[in-house]
Amino acid sequence: MNLTDFTNGIDISIPLRFNGEQPNAFGVEPAASKACEYGSLVGDTRRGGSCNFERVTLIPHCNGTHTECVGHITNERISLRDCLKDVMVSAMLVTVDAEHRDGDLVITQDTLARAISSLGVALIPMHRDAATNTEPTALIVRTLPNDENKLSRVYDENNIPPYFSTDAIKFIVECGFKHLLVDLPSIDRLFDEGKLANHRIFWNVEQESFEINAATRIDSTITELIYVPNEVPDGEYLLNLQIAPFESDAAPSRPVLLSIAPSFS
Repeated sequence: MNLTDFTNGIDISIPLRFNGEQPNAFGVEPAASKACEYGSLVGDTRRGGSCNFERVTLIPHCNGTHTECVGHITNERISLRDCLKDVMVSAMLVTVDAEHRDGDLVITQDTLARAISSLGVALIPMHRDAATNTEPTALIVRTLPNDENKLSRVYDENNIPPYFSTDAIKFIVECGFKHLLVDLPSIDRLFDEGKLANHRIFWNVEQESFEINAATRIDSTITELIYVPNEVPDGEYLLNLQIAPFESDAAPSRPVLLSIAPSFS
């Protein structure tokens, strides 16, 4: 029997420092905040305002830790709030080293399988009953090298991050993981001509299609641009995936890991 430690949550989101250093993908405008001004009302106590109230602007997909749903790639405007129903889920954290392939860094199926196997977990693809499954339903992938530069790294044509092979994403789906969390700006190659093949595989949407189907994994999510400090060991955790209540395909999020300790009773 295991016990969950609810007193020391491990926040693996990247703090979004408005107007400061922050991660960025595709060269979009940085997230920013500015004190509101309405007539004589000034939303800055340093300028004589009675309180602080600011207007914030951000692009969730590019400015920091965010969770997204299948609405990211569909014509239908599907909201993350309608897709993410899980409050607490079992999760597995693994650390991987991407392989060099045709000038890119790629996370392969074999790499993931070895990382999972090293934890003593034997996942059998396509043989998991969602109703009775007790194995982790979220996979958290930390990539090497892992340093605090990830908190403010700029990803562009001159800094292409690792990405997953299609076989790796198929393996993740076949192992029954509903939620995927990565410390990368995308599970696809950053510049892939807009194909987003891995996103479509993960959510079970036909390639080049913008429509869901009867088999689409509507309740599955992808969380990108997390940061897992080195001192957090690989293993199994309880995951609390907190999101901003946006009616949107993506929202800023705060994934929190809770350690599972052996029971002494």
